[in-house]
Amino acid sequence: MEKHRNIFLLGATGSIGSQVLEVIENKNFKIITIAVGKNIERAQTIIEKYQPEFVSVKEEKDAILLEKKYPHIKFGFGEKGLIDAATYSNKDGVVINAVVGIAGLVPTIEAIKKNRDVLLANKETLVTGGALIRDLLKKYPVKLIPIDSEHSTIAKCIGTNKTETIKKVIITASGGAFRGKTRAELTNVTIKDALQHPTWNMGAKITVDCATMVNKGLEVIEAHYLFDLPYEKIETILHPDSLVHSLVEYEDNSVICEMSKPNMMVPIQYALYEEHLPNEKFECFDLLQMNNLTFKPMDYARYPMLKLAYEVGNSGGIMPTVYNASNEAAVDLFLNDKIKFLEIENIISDTVANYQNIINPSLEEILETDRAVKERIYKKYE
Repeated sequence: MEKHRNIFLLGATGSIGSQVLEVIENKNFKIITIAVGKNIERAQTIIEKYQPEFVSVKEEKDAILLEKKYPHIKFGFGEKGLIDAATYSNKDGVVINAVVGIAGLVPTIEAIKKNRDVLLANKETLVTGGALIRDLLKKYPVKLIPIDSEHSTIAKCIGTNKTETIKKVIITASGGAFRGKTRAELTNVTIKDALQHPTWNMGAKITVDCATMVNKGLEVIEAHYLFDLPYEKIETILHPDSLVHSLVEYEDNSVICEMSKPNMMVPIQYALYEEHLPNEKFECFDLLQMNNLTFKPMDYARYPMLKLAYEVGNSGGIMPTVYNASNEAAVDLFLNDKIKFLEIENIISDTVANYQNIINPSLEEILETDRAVKERIYKKYE
């Protein structure tokens, strides 16, 4: 039986949101709210199929148009609409946060205050506001369940074991679209090149993050807060096969891992049920065909943004927010053909190097820092 009958889905038209809808199709779930961006055509398809009670869109003009077409549904827009989608009504249910970027932080906070469990696919929530979220989880009786395949795996491998028995967690990385290229060969790679991930089918922003390895850096910081582990106990290794999603090594030198074909619907379904249930959409895993798995040590010279993530993580305070904000702006500039691929790294490194840390930042300071960092970067390249 489904644990969560009512769903409040943020990021419904994105890669994760679309896969959530696939997982729950023909199941006894009810979509109460959705939040979407600018893909209004896809949003209308979801509205007509699932008949949510409330819909949030990015732009006010889209909310006005949709309200006329669907007068029986309530609409919102912008930052407030996103928060409203997470906190709408007093019905029991679970918030699935599949929003891209720091925009997912405040809705997560407000959902927790609403006493709703959060299924989290938004890395930036913990990267920028990890300390705030940690404190809220001590105050409110809710669960924060990771959807990322790496963190879902770690959570399952830890299970009920005590944190002090963990020697380290090992997060695997595919290496991204350019894993076969040297740094010299990255000079003139194109947007199209960067979006050709060899094993995963994801949104544009996260696919570029995989190519720079910023994505893995965000996952390291996220793991620090999710599992209350120091950074020296969080290791990353290269695993181009994308079949072993993470590993946990214990003090007795035993290692537990999870293996499955690359499919984000597996951790999504597990987050919804917290059980391993059958699903005909999941491909069978045949160990007899897995005789040549490849693991390599992480090359920090090749992927300097991952090394920088460990540094900002250890610095704490506002620095992970600075790292994330500069990356969001740089990737946006790259995807709009305003900078070259390697300039993403330059922008992040320069911004982090020239920013004064704020220890124990408030939510207001986190949001203001994010705004100021992005404004400064965009101004330089306008």
